[in-house]
Amino acid sequence: MRAERTAVDTAIGCDPAIVCDGVGVEVDGAVLLQDVSVRLAAARTAVIGANGSGKSTFARLLNGLRSSTSGSMRVHGLDPTRDAARLRRLVGFVFTNPEAQILMPTPAEDIALSLRELPDAERASRVAEILERYGLADHAEVPASALSGGQRQLLAIASVLATQPRLVVADEPTTLLDLRNARRIGELLLGLDVPVVLVTHDLELAAQCDEAVLFEDGRVRAVGAPGDVIAEYRRSCA
Repeated sequence: MRAERTAVDTAIGCDPAIVCDGVGVEVDGAVLLQDVSVRLAAARTAVIGANGSGKSTFARLLNGLRSSTSGSMRVHGLDPTRDAARLRRLVGFVFTNPEAQILMPTPAEDIALSLRELPDAERASRVAEILERYGLADHAEVPASALSGGQRQLLAIASVLATQPRLVVADEPTTLLDLRNARRIGELLLGLDVPVVLVTHDLELAAQCDEAVLFEDGRVRAVGAPGDVIAEYRRSCA
């Protein structure tokens, strides 16, 4: 894994930008995205808009979970359609519902799964370190189903971060959480030392990002400073 990561890093260089040129997505005759052209290079990017506006479809393009049907796209210099397997090693994806990505019975086992390519001794050490870092050490062997909603989302994020991604995409990661846990998860994501694309309905959280993108009816309506884009979103809802 490490040798492959080095090879991929050499191939993509250091440009963290997401570049879309006329990107569209059509599924069974339904147009989900159309003519999306943006270049995103900020450390923290908020993606906002109403339900059904195209936010989640856009997010899933970023690591090849969904493929575009028109236009061109690059993430870290890679084509998400052609290079999906390599891109998924670089782009960590956090789902709205942690149940969608917690695969193992306990937190320790779930994080170990993310580190399965490491030697046993190193893997055990890294699992313990990650559990401690994210406040889950006391729950290492507790059934994941017994964790609180906030703890489950924290575990899902920890398992993603264990792979040391170059970009993290989070699709409404605070939607199912209470206010305290939503703030905790939001602060964690915005405090990462890798670029983050955050799809959210939480405009307070979006305002803390460096740039924002507003989707409407499958198109990009606005891109720019979060305050300006949020104001445009409010006007569109008036």
